[in-house]
Amino acid sequence: MTYINISTLQNWKNKKNKFAAITAYDFSFARLFENAGIPVILVGDSLGMTIQGHDSTIPVTVKNIEYHTKAVRKGAPNVFLISDLPFMSYYEISQALKNTSKIIQSGANMVKIEGGKNLVHIVKELSNHSILVCGHIGLTPQYINFLSGYKIQGKTEKGANKIIEEALSLEEAGIKMLVLECVPAILSKKITERLSIPVIGIGAGNHTDGQILVMQDLLGITEGKKLKFTKNFLLNNGSIQNAIKAYIHSVKQGIFPDKKHSF
Repeated sequence: MTYINISTLQNWKNKKNKFAAITAYDFSFARLFENAGIPVILVGDSLGMTIQGHDSTIPVTVKNIEYHTKAVRKGAPNVFLISDLPFMSYYEISQALKNTSKIIQSGANMVKIEGGKNLVHIVKELSNHSILVCGHIGLTPQYINFLSGYKIQGKTEKGANKIIEEALSLEEAGIKMLVLECVPAILSKKITERLSIPVIGIGAGNHTDGQILVMQDLLGITEGKKLKFTKNFLLNNGSIQNAIKAYIHSVKQGIFPDKKHSF
């Protein structure tokens, strides 16, 4: 795979070329995903649930993210690698700079933070230090106690307008990418069209520039209730490699997510 950087992704946005992304947490799967053609990998704090067995992302630490970022980078040296800044690791500027430097030095190209206008000053400071930042709005798992559960966001006109305002504020502050989670497809379409930077969706319809799924969801190995926006690509494709290629193809062609997997 040719080395992927932020300019690559921005160029795809400009040309309306959709791209697929996936979470990964270790060397073996990262290598498999890169070899299959995945251009963007996220070392997500979802590892709190998928790897550590917690019921939320909140217990994940910076050291956890550092460890898994190093492993993923070794397996996938050419992908664009995003790593989450975990819960309460970036709410004060000096703390954000310290923790971000550790994660970037572990191999990430970009860090992802959850929140809206309250993070504008953090985004500006990180950007001033030439750190690539990805925003994350809509359903933000680190705020799960405040949100009272995993619920679709932006269903009302007031809620939708707030999310649009947050997206615009974060872009103005300096984010170079945005993740939209669990919002109505019509809202993600508006945001994707208004922002000049790449927008990645998860449970946000198929109008975004890219899509991301948690690898365990994509491979159908998540226990318990299946989320509406997930799809088991392994079910009819025979092997993990074929499942990933089917996912990439479906995203590029705008086939996934369809109406059944959207809000």
